Amino acid sequence: MRYRPLGRTGIEVSSYCLGTMMFGFVGNGDHDDCVRIVHAALDAGINFVDTADMYSSGESETIVGKALRGRRDDVVLATKVHFPMGEGRNRSGNSRRWITRAVEESLTRLGTDWIDLYQVHRPDPTTDVEETLAVLGDLQRQGKIRTFGCSSFPAEEIAESHHVAERRGLPRFRTEQPPYSLLARGVERAVLPTVARHGMGALTWAPLASGFLTGKYRKGGAVDMSAGRAAITPWRFDPELPENVRKLEAVEQLIGVADDLGCTLPELAVAFPLVHPSVTSVILGPRTLDQLQGLLKGAALTLPDEVLDRIDEIVPPGTDLYRADGVWQPASLTDPALRRRPQAQRAAAG
Repeated sequence: MRYRPLGRTGIEVSSYCLGTMMFGFVGNGDHDDCVRIVHAALDAGINFVDTADMYSSGESETIVGKALRGRRDDVVLATKVHFPMGEGRNRSGNSRRWITRAVEESLTRLGTDWIDLYQVHRPDPTTDVEETLAVLGDLQRQGKIRTFGCSSFPAEEIAESHHVAERRGLPRFRTEQPPYSLLARGVERAVLPTVARHGMGALTWAPLASGFLTGKYRKGGAVDMSAGRAAITPWRFDPELPENVRKLEAVEQLIGVADDLGCTLPELAVAFPLVHPSVTSVILGPRTLDQLQGLLKGAALTLPDEVLDRIDEIVPPGTDLYRADGVWQPASLTDPALRRRPQAQRAAAG
């Protein structure tokens, strides 16, 4: 296992991070089995574990807390805040009111006194970034978090947050967590260059492109739309959709690259993001111990330039073959009121 500095935080992390989104009722509800996965990752040299309060409605954090008993000091522990937790107003977002409560709930579930990396899971257009940075700075001074970052922020919002931090004398985001894979290279255009410009660490997620790079889904093959990921997000797997046709065609070519290299497609997929000089760590999100062990084989894989050239031909740099951030989109796209003048004004303007 290789280790890299997490931006300019002074923290050193493994080049692979154990992601725990599949821990809990969403993926693997067997707590003991999930604990074994965590321990196997630590024994393999991983010292970086990432979770979030919303993963299985807090169950993932509870499992991680169990797994880290007696080993907490050896682990860089990351979690996130933003998405709704329970019913009722003001139980989500990036406000001071919610973050100060959410961090306490995460600390309790994790069974720890501090979080090494506390991440804002998504931007919040209803909250000034100044307010978010201020409360995170307060939590840092209180010792409840060691450092903080953002996740799936577009380049312009990352840049704005640094401008606000400098102007207001506030601590700044130290890391970004973007989606990045062989099929989703859009972050190469602006996000990763912005991360590098500000000396941030980058921990990337979805290296298997929501399962498309496991080798399970092949061109011309049948897809069971009633189970697994396909049942949860059918638009990502429907073989009739043009977006998915493009993914399947790319997968066939990438399997050929992996075969020539003497590795599996998943091994190629998890090795690829680490080639980028701005990437610190790649998040692996196994549901089972066998999946973890298979993915870790990619840790020793070196990709020569001729292989990377072939990948560039299949999926050009900066290209997304699908919307990698899943269901989230900025309000400027989802709220018609932010991109349409009121009808009365349009009529008056002629």
